[in-house]
Parts: sequence; C-alpha cells; structure tokens
Amino acid sequence: MWSCHPCRAAHIDECETRSHHCNPTQVCINTAGGYTCSCTEGYWLIGGQCQDIDECRYGYCQQLCANVPGSYSCSCNRGFILDPEGRACRDVNECLDQPCSHSCFNTYGSFMCSCEEGFELTSDGTSCIDLDECSFSEFLCQHRCVNAPGSFSCICPPGYYVYEDGRSCEDINECDTGNNTCTTEQVCFNFQGGHTCLNPLQCPPPYIEVSDNQCMCSAENPACRDKPFTILYRHMDLSSGRIVPADIFQMQATTRYPGAFYIFQIKSGNEGREFYMRQTSNVSATLVLSRPIKGPREVVLDLEMVTINNVINFRGSSIIRLTIFVSAHPF
Repeated sequence: MWSCHPCRAAHIDECETRSHHCNPTQVCINTAGGYTCSCTEGYWLIGGQCQDIDECRYGYCQQLCANVPGSYSCSCNRGFILDPEGRACRDVNECLDQPCSHSCFNTYGSFMCSCEEGFELTSDGTSCIDLDECSFSEFLCQHRCVNAPGSFSCICPPGYYVYEDGRSCEDINECDTGNNTCTTEQVCFNFQGGHTCLNPLQCPPPYIEVSDNQCMCSAENPACRDKPFTILYRHMDLSSGRIVPADIFQMQATTRYPGAFYIFQIKSGNEGREFYMRQTSNVSATLVLSRPIKGPREVVLDLEMVTINNVINFRGSSIIRLTIFVSAHPF
C-alpha cells in the first residue's frame, strides 16, 4: 500500500512515443501536458498541411531566385556576384582581369573594350586588329600609301618630298638646292619630279647667236632667204596626263607693223596632233594641249609666227622652239 501527498501526474512525451496525431508533413513539438503540430522553416500550415513557402514571390533575392523545398537560392546575372549575405548582387569589375587587347571600361554588369587610333575591334569584342587605312581610298595619298600598325604613311616618288599635310607630294627643286649634276657652263632647268641640264646655246648655220636663248638669221645673208628670221628657245614643264583642253603657252608679236597681220601655227613636232594653236587676237595666240600626254617625255615644238604685210609686199616668220618636259606623274 502506498500514498502520495500531494500527488503529481507523470509527464508523457507524445512526440517521442509517437502517440501524437500530426500528419507526415508536420513536426511534433512536445509541450507541458501535451504537444503541438507545426511546420519546419520554409513551410507554412495551410488546411492542416505544411506547404512550401515560395520565397521567390516575395523578392527575397535582388536578381535571380530559385525556389527549393523548404528554402530558396539566390544567384546573379552575368557580370555580378553575390554579396556575403547571399541575397544582394554587386558588380564585377571585369577589367581587373585585363580581357581587352587595348583599353577596358567597366560598366554596370559588364565591360567594354576600345582600341587605340588606327585599330578596330574584332567580332569577339575584345581583340584589336590593325586598320588598313590604305584600303579605304585610293586618294588617301597623292602617290602611294603604306600601311603601318595603327597608322599609315604616304611616300612620294624620287624627285618629290612629302608636303606638310603628310599626303601631298611637292617637287624638289634640284636647281635651287644645288643637288644637281649640271656643270658651270650648263643651265639647270627644274621640272616636276626632276631636272635637266641645258647646254649653252649653239645656233645652227647660218644663224648667229644674239642672246643666250635666241638665234638670228641676217637678212643680208643670202643663205637666210626663206628661213625664219629668229629662233627663240624656250622651255616649260607639264604634268603627265593633264586634263584637257588646257592653255599651256602664250605667243605674241613683240613688234607690230602698220598694215601687217599675223598667222600663228605649229610648224613641227606635233605629229601626234596633241596640240593646236588658237589665235586670241590679231597679234597673239595660245598653244592648247588637246590630248593628254603621258610622261616621262620630252616634246619639242616649233611654233611659227608668220608676219604678212601686203602694203609693202612682205612675208617673214619667226620661230619659238619650245621644249616641253612632261613629268612621269600627274603632280
């Protein structure tokens, strides 16, 4: 026989003895004198059942969210990484890894590459290749374009130098610079892209020299009958392929006689019919280039001025022996 005063009921743990009535989705939690059925973290009780909480619906993640049973997982778009708390995303500075061939600019969530002047970005967005400026236009340089890494340069043919604009070609005047092969007896004549040495004037018989560039046939000399009274030697230069028609030389009577008129014509040297004379007044005419001439070439024209005076029954002529040095290039 036993007795207790006061008597205390023995505690029963229904969760441990599995004498609870929680369903399989619930968790039994023992309490004083009983128990409760609850849901684990990540679930909530709906209609007596524990249902997964879709945390992604409530903006738990800053960028990407993946719901999993009882939990969730945050991730970031490309160009971002999760911060230590695992929810927010921060920008990745991709430029620290030097992904670009030349310059890198970090942007929010990405980066951009750029190339130095004279280069262009390839399709991969990171590599730079040389830009062939010479392929853009045949007119980039006046003569010849040479491509170089990141740039280009223009070069000129012999007898020229590259002008200060870096593209045009300017003639080197060898006569002024003294860089010529002429002797002290010769006269240096410069033309586009070169020069020539003119020998001292030698008049063909029966002509006599009256100046350093003119010969005369005296009217008192019987051998001079029907010959031009004077031969004047002139020189000029002409660019190859010059646009036509082009007025290139002027001819004019220096002495005018009452009642006289003048005829200007090309007496010789125009076998290719590349020139013609256009009379511009009673006493003058212009030599016109009618067909392009390709150089290098030397053309010698005898330009005749015929003087006719019917009052005194006079007819005479004078010659300009014009030597044209055609350059090898159109500049």
